[in-house]
Amino acid sequence: MKNITVIGAGTMGNGIAHVFAMNGHKVNLVDVSQDALDRAITTISKNLDRMVSKGILDESQKADTLANLATFTDLNPAVTKAEIVIEAATENVELKLKIFRQMDELAPSKAILATNTSSISITKIAAVTSRPTQVIGMHFMNPVPVMKLVEVIRGYATSNEVTRNVMEMSRALGKVPVEVNDYPGFVANRILMPMINEAIYSLFEGVAGVEEIDTVMRLGMAHPMGPLQLADFIGLDVCLAILRVLHEGFGNPKYAPCPLLVNMVAAGRLGIKSGEGFYLYKPGTKEVEVSGNFKQLN
Repeated sequence: MKNITVIGAGTMGNGIAHVFAMNGHKVNLVDVSQDALDRAITTISKNLDRMVSKGILDESQKADTLANLATFTDLNPAVTKAEIVIEAATENVELKLKIFRQMDELAPSKAILATNTSSISITKIAAVTSRPTQVIGMHFMNPVPVMKLVEVIRGYATSNEVTRNVMEMSRALGKVPVEVNDYPGFVANRILMPMINEAIYSLFEGVAGVEEIDTVMRLGMAHPMGPLQLADFIGLDVCLAILRVLHEGFGNPKYAPCPLLVNMVAAGRLGIKSGEGFYLYKPGTKEVEVSGNFKQLN
């Protein structure tokens, strides 16, 4: 599969486009916003520069990668020759269903329709298309150019052939695909999000402060990043959305999001993307400090 369309030019979308283009695929990157597309190409170019400086790529490989990318604000021309279309839009059920209806209508009949969703049912998404056997989940990890794992999620009707093709394609990208079945949160977020939620509850209940909780998990469990900092990195709104999918999907109160998380999202404290979550993020630097909102709990 050489012709790839990626829908959504945000963090995940531009990362997915980067990896495919770097591996010789022609990639059409689609977004409703031209500004978002321009930012995506700038981000990809900067990430390629970083790889060149580290000796991972040379300048000609960078140029070839950028030449493999084309941008579109209209879905129709972007999918006419696509062999696989990967949706990487915001983690919103109704938006994804709308996009998949459009993908199904416009993409070639043999094209695979994939979603980068981190928790939403593949079976539910597939049900709005006329080709449920060709719908599959490809959950890349962030940052996509660096992280090796791809969760390959089979919906109820996903065919063996489509699954095999996507697994092989993921390996060809230098990734490690893991096949999982379609249940809320799949594997990664079914395990990760309750841990993050419990860390937030520990802060909410005054068990320990932000830095203390993260230090325990980094030094005690050898995690590269504490759960509260990781939540900031993922986006607190994304964490909340995934927890709600788990809570609704299983009907189990253990997945109920912590009230502190709900309040922070309502207040616009979303982590790195908003400049403040459990930590404060200074624009243009890598410096962080604990948010003043939690001084009373330390």
